[in-house]
Amino acid sequence: MRVISLATIKAKLPVEATIEAIERGFVAYSNNAVTVPPVGHLALPCGDCHIKYGYIHGDDFFVVKIASGFHNNAQQGLATGSGMMLLLDAKTGLPQALLEDEGYLTDIRTAMAGLIAARYLAPKNIHCIGVIGCGQQARYQLQYLRYHTDCRRCIVWGRNQAQLEAYCQDVRQWGFEATIAQSPQQVARASNLIITSTPSTEAILRSQWIQPGTHITAMGADTPGKQELDTALLVRADVIVVDSISQCSDHGEVHKAVQSGLISATQLTQLGHVIDQTSAGRTTQTQITIADLTGVAVQDIQIATAVYRACLST
Repeated sequence: MRVISLATIKAKLPVEATIEAIERGFVAYSNNAVTVPPVGHLALPCGDCHIKYGYIHGDDFFVVKIASGFHNNAQQGLATGSGMMLLLDAKTGLPQALLEDEGYLTDIRTAMAGLIAARYLAPKNIHCIGVIGCGQQARYQLQYLRYHTDCRRCIVWGRNQAQLEAYCQDVRQWGFEATIAQSPQQVARASNLIITSTPSTEAILRSQWIQPGTHITAMGADTPGKQELDTALLVRADVIVVDSISQCSDHGEVHKAVQSGLISATQLTQLGHVIDQTSAGRTTQTQITIADLTGVAVQDIQIATAVYRACLST
């Protein structure tokens, strides 16, 4: 079994090829060409751990991923997320590689999913990118959106002033003109593409603040109890796209609205079906669109396989 270090992963990750592979993974998932068991979730007093695993039919490999999130780690100067991926031969079950990514690949495949959602759902002319949250994923989301849009204006809101200032310093190095907002409402009023990436357990964005034509990618609600958008905003949205109807209805951003009967699961469209044009995404520039992304194992399969193949070729 090959052990691949974080440094090697960062050096070898083929960005464009991986984005395309993750798109194919979403399509396979939406067309039931995968075996993906329910996510394993271990809740702990200070954080949580996810286990995701699966197989894309016909692939050479399957992947098991362990990822943890401990948001209080930042107070101790530690990374808030960590983890690893194990890639195994689909014919023999023998492990081929252990990717010691420390949660990096989970962060990157999540950011790539945000890019993909924007590619198919964001308005044609993006004048400002709004960011709710100032952690590492909020950075990656902005970094990877550069593969979709030339917009370099962003406005960010978070609960910690020092972290907000550090966030703005970081993204300015990528060419962004970054402004700190005084409230989530200010972000909503200024932006027509909004990313939410927080561990919030109560709604941050309100329906009445959102302008027609806005796209929102909600990343934070990946476990039960989390919520970043109020349910009225989900009711108002013209298009709601999810990575997984089953996951999002259970613990994603849409789950409270679905479980309360305010919206139906039949109103949800899976991202893979938008990519392969089985279902429509944005059809007018005035629609409000929402992508609820909880993360599915096909993303882990595709990014781990891409790194492994890149390492084999050198």
